[in-house]
Amino acid sequence: MFEVRERPEMVERAMLVGIYFDPREEEEAAALLEELHELVDTLGINIVHSVFYRSREMHKQYICGTGKAQELVDLAHAYECDVIIFDNGLAPSQQRSWEKLGDIAVIDREEVILDIFNKRAHTREARIQVDLARMQYALPRMARMWGHLDREGGGAGGGSGGGGGANRGMGEKQIEVDRRLAYTRIDRLKRELEDVRSQRKTQRKEREKLGTAHAAIVGYTNSGKSTLLNKLSGSEVLAKDMLFATLDTTTRRIELPDGQPLLLTDTVGFVRNLPHRLVEAFKATLEEAVLADFLIHVLDCSSPEIDRLYDTTLEVLEELGAGEKKIITILNKSDLLEDPVQRLLLENRYPGAIYTSAAQGENLDALLQLCCEALADRIRKQSYRIPQARGDVLNLLHRDAKVLSTSYEENDIIVEAVVPESIAGKLSGFSISPTAPSAL
Repeated sequence: MFEVRERPEMVERAMLVGIYFDPREEEEAAALLEELHELVDTLGINIVHSVFYRSREMHKQYICGTGKAQELVDLAHAYECDVIIFDNGLAPSQQRSWEKLGDIAVIDREEVILDIFNKRAHTREARIQVDLARMQYALPRMARMWGHLDREGGGAGGGSGGGGGANRGMGEKQIEVDRRLAYTRIDRLKRELEDVRSQRKTQRKEREKLGTAHAAIVGYTNSGKSTLLNKLSGSEVLAKDMLFATLDTTTRRIELPDGQPLLLTDTVGFVRNLPHRLVEAFKATLEEAVLADFLIHVLDCSSPEIDRLYDTTLEVLEELGAGEKKIITILNKSDLLEDPVQRLLLENRYPGAIYTSAAQGENLDALLQLCCEALADRIRKQSYRIPQARGDVLNLLHRDAKVLSTSYEENDIIVEAVVPESIAGKLSGFSISPTAPSAL
């Protein structure tokens, strides 16, 4: 197998290292290192020490200077660590240099996130996305992973060097065989991902035929998105107090106060410095945010980093092409925010946002009303005169609209209903009042 090595399964004691270069970035770098701490905790690895260090310049071999690199390796050995985890992204050559210097496993933030994703992905789509991202990450690191196989083949038979049964050409090294097989697997995963996207496109077309509005719940990881979906829909989507609890897209149907149905989709949480290859690999999931009628942005208002989390989410949405979408912002976990001054500051900073507590079910009615307002131009409040013999029309109203009242006049049924635009045309022949958009 040519994959990212499952080192988190083999390590127990870790030292975290965060290196920054610009003094103006010290505060943000410290916050990122704290976030790395949470990510590593999620993998169940014991963190025995952390190092936060400013280097005057970036060095090609180790990021920092040779002396500091040796100092960090000695420190890791002193704490009996079996892995050094960098918040900085490491080039393959830098990773090899660190492992050679310290004879110790060295990984970076991206590999930590990949390992978390690998543990959490369950559906076929999520598995394909994770495998693709892991393969793309592992490919340039194969020299480090397969150095013991780096020998020339003696011909088409492949010799005793293996390579998963693949044949080697004359003079072809084993690592070249593995790279070729890796490229083949990446191509296959990309094709499978396209198949999944085609299936999702078909599903979306079916939803569009029904004319059902669609909202995507977006936000930073662990902000309470899955808990919100559970409360609104009465479903049991996995919701835990951990980073990246949700990797698989889940969609549930709810009914808004004005009677209009709404599809709610829970999306994977965002994180600062999310590896670009993961944004690319997860576009099949995240494109639900691009195609939604509007977005519900969930912020953890109890987090001291709320402004950075807000900016991170908007940056990812912009990268996905969803930056211009209508957004409802909610300040979630309000039950954890006790300082009234801080509440006022957040209200001023995020005008139009509402406080909610998905866990406690607090103020969700106000959220649903905002959803109604976001979709006000999609519905009409209308009265109809329907012959009693036209049970099919009555069934359509009860199935796809919100029936407000029903009365009888001779052989006709008078129905007042809130009707989505998708079926308004089918009912126009039975209308007995002017149609007009309603913002109930």
